[in-house]
Amino acid sequence: MFRKSLLVLFVTVMALGGDQVGAQRPATAAAAVTPADPFTGLVFRNIGPATMGGRIDDLAVLESNPAVFYVGTATGGLWKTMNSGTTWEVLFDDLEDTVSIGDVAINPNDANTVWVGSGENNNRQSTSWGNGVYKSTDGGHTFKFMGLGTSKMIARIVVDPVDPEVVYVAALGSVFGPGGERGVYKTIDGGLTWNRILFVDAETGATELVMDPTNNKVLYAATYQRRRATWGFNGGGPGSAMWKSSDAGRTWTKLTTGVPTGPLGRIGMDVYRKNPNIVYARIEHAKESGTYRSDDAGQSWRKMSDVNPRPMYFSQVRIDPATDSRIYVLGVDLHLSDDGGKTFTLQESLHDDHHAM
Repeated sequence: MFRKSLLVLFVTVMALGGDQVGAQRPATAAAAVTPADPFTGLVFRNIGPATMGGRIDDLAVLESNPAVFYVGTATGGLWKTMNSGTTWEVLFDDLEDTVSIGDVAINPNDANTVWVGSGENNNRQSTSWGNGVYKSTDGGHTFKFMGLGTSKMIARIVVDPVDPEVVYVAALGSVFGPGGERGVYKTIDGGLTWNRILFVDAETGATELVMDPTNNKVLYAATYQRRRATWGFNGGGPGSAMWKSSDAGRTWTKLTTGVPTGPLGRIGMDVYRKNPNIVYARIEHAKESGTYRSDDAGQSWRKMSDVNPRPMYFSQVRIDPATDSRIYVLGVDLHLSDDGGKTFTLQESLHDDHHAM
């Protein structure tokens, strides 16, 4: 109480002293000039909330050294670990234009060359967008903008293992409106120029892109028609489909045999490393949504099960590189199959929401 009284007394004396000094100033002192716009020098900074920084959108692991991998997040930027996740280095921090990451790809022949697609590949009302493709040649320490600035959301990047100057990008486009750079793009000069090699329409983008691990000319792509508004989400339509190219993207064939008829939604795909004739897909459909398998390199498909949890938000399927009997389906929970996708068990010990594997 005594200390508080002294504090009050000190403040009072200072206030009176200030008035005394003010009273002794000459009456002719010039008044301070108020600028025409008093807020010219005011600079705003974001203090939060940043509720989606923890949502991981993609992982890129250096196969020659799995202790090194990159993690891309919804609004938390890009991170790198060199010791299996014990410690992390934040990357992309000097790029103020975007902190939303959609996909990360490492050049399979050069660990220092890393490609990043900005804009998360999700369809929530909280979805954040990016401004194109970036490239690093020093292991992620610095990045250079490489174009596709109006793509908004990058779903997948594939680097040609034979010619690293050739890179493919699946651009999803804005979820909030039509147009922009969307579809599958290809560069043959390391990102200096891009050509669109697969396009459906202004409402449809590419949400998946997979290369045959034994033949760099064979590509699989999935296109996705969707639109989000403030009052809801409209996912699916005639633009959604699976595609295959056998000539490095020059021509594409729509894959329809065994695929549900009518409008499709979001689709995820994966190719088995040991036998590229085996391809899995998660297909969203009003009545026949589920996990599908092809044993003839996508020419025909058969439904394995109805498992396809919340496809508009996840739609990722992964084949174990050691055996095609083990299939992973990502969702709120992780779904695991050991019989090729006929039955699945929930792996509930992990945190909810699995967007990358």
